[in-house]
Order: sequence, then C-alpha cells, then structure tokens
Amino acid sequence: MRPTLLAVVVFLLLICKTQAQKRDTYLQADYFYGNILSSTPDEAVLLQGHPTGVFLSYNFKNYGQEAWHERYNYPDAGISFGYQNFHSDILEQVYAVYGHYNFYFTNRLSANQLIFRTGIGIAYATNPYNKVTNNKNTAFGSHINSSTYFKLYYQRENLIENLGVTAGLSFIHTSNSNIKSPNSGANIWAATVGMTYNLDPSDEGPSLIPSDESKYFKEPIKFNFSIRGGVNESSIIGTGVKPFFVFSAYVDKRLNRVSAIQLGTDVYITPAIKDFYDVNQSIPHSDYGEVSNFTRIGLFAGHELFLGKLSIEGQIGYYAVYPFEYDGRIYETLGLKRYFGDTWFASIRLKAHGANAETVEFGVGIRI
Repeated sequence: MRPTLLAVVVFLLLICKTQAQKRDTYLQADYFYGNILSSTPDEAVLLQGHPTGVFLSYNFKNYGQEAWHERYNYPDAGISFGYQNFHSDILEQVYAVYGHYNFYFTNRLSANQLIFRTGIGIAYATNPYNKVTNNKNTAFGSHINSSTYFKLYYQRENLIENLGVTAGLSFIHTSNSNIKSPNSGANIWAATVGMTYNLDPSDEGPSLIPSDESKYFKEPIKFNFSIRGGVNESSIIGTGVKPFFVFSAYVDKRLNRVSAIQLGTDVYITPAIKDFYDVNQSIPHSDYGEVSNFTRIGLFAGHELFLGKLSIEGQIGYYAVYPFEYDGRIYETLGLKRYFGDTWFASIRLKAHGANAETVEFGVGIRI
C-alpha cells in the first residue's frame, strides 16, 4: 500500500473510531445522474456522456453522546462507498471510499429533514493517463486520487416501516492533488435519488441529550508548530515525482467553542518547482531570470472549525518570498485535523492556487 493511501485510510479510521459504540444506524443507497464540469479547453475531449453512479452509506446517528453534538444539531457520521461511471473511453470508472458527516438544517426530531453531507476520502481511477495508451486523459495522472463530495438533500426516514427516501443534488471532485501530472481532475454536478433502511428502529423515537458544557468559554492565544510533507510533480508531465516539506508556525485564538482564527507563516521546500524552472530555462527566450534558492515563504490568515477532536481549517496565504512565477503568489489550503489530547494533532491538508491543486500534505504538529 502506498504511503499516501495508507495515511488517508488511517485518517478515515480515526474519523469513525468514536462511532464504534452502540447507537442507532441506518443504510443509505443513492443513484446519481449528472454532468462533468469542463474548466479548460483540453477537457472538452472528455465529455463523451453523462456520468452516472451510486453511493452506498452506513450512518451512525448522534443524539448527544458527546458534548459537541448539540452545537451542530446532532449530526450523523458515517462511511460511504462511491462508484462513478463517466461513460467515457478515456476516463472509464472511479471507485472511492469516504468518511462523512450529515448536518441537519431542520428540527432534529422532525420526520422530514433537509441535510447537507460532506465527505472526504480516496478514489481509484481505472484508466489514468498513459503516454502511449491513454494520452488524452488529463484529468487523472494516477490510479490513486483524493476525492471529496458534497450533497444537499431531502430525507424522509421510515416512510414504509424501516424504509425511507432521499432526493437532492451532489457535487463530486476527484483528482490526485498533483501527486503526479497531469492533474486537471474531474468535477461532477448531479441529481440524486435514493432510499434509506433503518437498522435500529425504535417505537419511542430518539431522545436528544443536551450538552452540560458551560456556554462561557475562554482560552489564551495558542502557538502551533507543524511539519508536513508528501510527494508531487511539477505541472510539466514527465519531470518526475519528488518529495516536499512544509514547516508552519502560527498563533490561533479561540473565539468560542466552535471556531478559532489563525495567523502564521509557511515555509515550502518543493523540489518539483525547480524541475519546472529547469525545463523552462532550456526553452529559448524564457524570462524566469537567475534563481538559486527555490524556497517559498508564505504569510497566511485562517479559520478553524472544531467538531470534538476533529477540526476543519481553511487558510489564505500570500508568498512573501517568491523565487519566480509559478501558479501565482496567492494560495489557499483546506485541511482536516485530528487532535490527540489537548496538545498534539495529525493533519491532512490540500494546497491550491485557485482551481489548480499543487500538493496534498500529511503532517503532525503541536499546539501549546
């Protein structure tokens, strides 16, 4: 098993670890039919048909077993399996597994629910780019990819005994986060319909457990230090996959039990951008100048959303040290963290410049 695949699998297991205790569960099966969103002219050749597929989910209901559940209207957690058929000889199929949360917009005890699901996981593309046999597939440069999906849907459980129905809209993104070029990825908008089956029906209905936490919360400014790494390739196909490292230092201030704001700096040591520079310097009339140090240093501001021991963080940064033009000086990150106690954490973070993903980072850190 590749290191990146193993790291994501471990993260999915950590997400679902706290759900192992006995609680209400239900199965869900959804069919989707949609369209590929084309963001570049090169992707037009991929549009050979309407993608279809299924999502199969195993969901754990939360009624307040942990204090943070009430703050988010008692969301479900679960594991889902996805199958995407692009109906394209170039893209073929994608299989994926995710960890997900279902967030309820309406009264948690209502029979009719409006739900937003967010899932993150790993995907296997059956027919990635190959210089000889499949050189038109600029979406997937490797078999192993990351994948995220979002779904907004209506759900009615126990419509006929244990059976319920769902209907809504989904967005599915799949790419390898530039671990290997090419990597334009594939985005799908789709309509979904499905069914649920309650494995633990109760005649009395669920009982919500209110949180016993004080609404008053105050915490001093915290200092964070982390090291992350992974592998990636420059945007030029065939330049080779290289390891990279990111060193981050930042402060955060909790505003309340839900969120915190961040300010800090990232130091990026990315040999792949030297490969990009070297290839372009070999082209006559290139205008990249003389560069001897390829380290980039960024300044960022961010926000962290806490869900118990898990958190979701997003950041916007600007390179203060920028050796040469490479995807732009502004970058964004979106990450998932898992805390161990109050100090240590592990993280997965995606870094991008606009719609162009550059790296997926795996790391550890300390918050003191």
